Amino acid sequence: MRGWSGFSKGDTQVVKNGAADMPDCSTELAGLKFANPILTASGTFGFGAEASGFYDLNRLGGVILKGVTREPRMGNPIPRVTDCPSGMLNAVGLENPGIDAVIDCELPPLARIYKGAIVANVCGFTIEEYTEVAARFDASPSVSLIEINISCPNVAHGGMSFGIDAKSAAAVTRAVRRAVRKPIIMKLSPNVSDIVEIAKACETEGADGLTLINTILGMRIDLRARRPILGNVYGGLSGPAIFPIALRMIHQVYKDVRIPIIGAGGVSSARDAVEMMLAGASAVQIGSAALVDPSACVRIIDEFPALLTELGATSIRELIGTAHKI
Repeated sequence: MRGWSGFSKGDTQVVKNGAADMPDCSTELAGLKFANPILTASGTFGFGAEASGFYDLNRLGGVILKGVTREPRMGNPIPRVTDCPSGMLNAVGLENPGIDAVIDCELPPLARIYKGAIVANVCGFTIEEYTEVAARFDASPSVSLIEINISCPNVAHGGMSFGIDAKSAAAVTRAVRRAVRKPIIMKLSPNVSDIVEIAKACETEGADGLTLINTILGMRIDLRARRPILGNVYGGLSGPAIFPIALRMIHQVYKDVRIPIIGAGGVSSARDAVEMMLAGASAVQIGSAALVDPSACVRIIDEFPALLTELGATSIRELIGTAHKI
């Protein structure tokens, strides 16, 4: 078996809440068992606790925090968000209160509410910043996994610059791996010519998994003003428009790495999520869909049992990567 799953076909159990006829919707990442494969995408769920008024957060497979830098950031000038066909553009620019405030003020209320896996998302403009912020999260008992964002397309420096070159991606991975004990997941940029090369470089330097993909760089122009709509000019395209691109990159990378993949990019239904799993994803992040409909994550979770039954599957895990076997 490959990657984190640690399961063989004989391990599969068809259970849910004690019912022997329901498919098993659980998955496993880095030795941690998740009740289901649905995680919130960083930047679309705040720091988690503020979403607790919509539904019981403990229904989620995992919660991924908003991206965090060493120092507080105000983010990019407004406007920061605009719509486009089959998606949206954002140029928030990593607005966050900084690592000290997140550790002291944001993590404790989420940890009191949510008992599943909390995934920190680390952003930086130097390798030293990545390692320092990752080490702070590594020391927090509330954090289970650390996602390293080397793929942000809407900041003026850093971020994506580390994710578009295999050597730079490897250098960040190597430095963070030496600085932390907890599993690290490298979040990769689709704005590259060879995603497989970068994925393999991260794996070689100790990454425990990969998130594919972040947003795709794009823009819109106001016809009357004859100027870009976004204050940052360019922003990250997300939503259904990028789903086929994310699916293709997951499929490409799965064939050449042994570490697990978390799929992200335009998922809005359980059918989308299962497509990503067939391509090779072990879990899936929900982002833009949850901005449109705050209940999207739990709706997708609820769709899984019937869909697996329709597909003749007893477990989510038995679907992972099977599109490569046909």
